[in-house]
Amino acid sequence: MPTDPRPDWVLASRQAIGHRIATLRTARGMSVDDLAEAAGVDRKSVMRAEGASVSTGLDLLLMLADGLGVSVAHMVDVEVPRPPT
Repeated sequence: MPTDPRPDWVLASRQAIGHRIATLRTARGMSVDDLAEAAGVDRKSVMRAEGASVSTGLDLLLMLADGLGVSVAHMVDVEVPRPPT
């Protein structure tokens, strides 16, 4: 079974960003369907981004940020510890 070549901090960052998206959505009183409609995407895309089940492309991040009324920078501004190099 192949392993993911990405470092662990990448997955941790993806999960933190997904959590940030969900937090922003719920803070605005939006359901997954509300955000999907506001962003012009399907609900599965929102769920995948929030659940960090797949790598989220820039286009989707831009659309979700627009649907949430925030900048992409604000949406992805998460801190995840990285191992020393």
